[in-house]
Amino acid sequence: MIRETIERNGIVPHTVQWDRGTSMTSKKVSQPLIDLGVTRSHSRPRVSNDNPFSESQFRTTKYAADCPDRFDSLAHAREWMDALVGYYYNHEHRHSGIGLHAPASVHFGTAHEVRNQRAVALAEAYERHPERFARRPKPPAIPGQVWINDPVKRMQPAPQNS
Repeated sequence: MIRETIERNGIVPHTVQWDRGTSMTSKKVSQPLIDLGVTRSHSRPRVSNDNPFSESQFRTTKYAADCPDRFDSLAHAREWMDALVGYYYNHEHRHSGIGLHAPASVHFGTAHEVRNQRAVALAEAYERHPERFARRPKPPAIPGQVWINDPVKRMQPAPQNS
């Protein structure tokens, strides 16, 4: 698959996101990339599910209400994924890493307005039924930046164990 993809697209990638699952660590999969000089990226070294963003996206896909057990064809898989990502994943699904907002809301600048509306709704719910809450609720913060591989952290030396 790797060789076929490279041949079809005429591009050898510089880096491939890599986990430590059995298929990815097998010689049959890793050797072609080593032969081509492709760097294997590990977001969280020594952890089997090393890319939390990708792992989260896979889980969201797998547990989507209309996810088929099997696809009838490659065209069916592409059509279903286009709909999932093009609409649901980007416009409806709330992502914990971005303050429970949809990516489109953050991208198009409506996340702060949505967060303010949530704050009002939570305050009203608390005022009506404070007994339902351990403490006054507030919507999660919207992070300024989200990284898979934060370049600042990558430049910092690893702590030395004595």
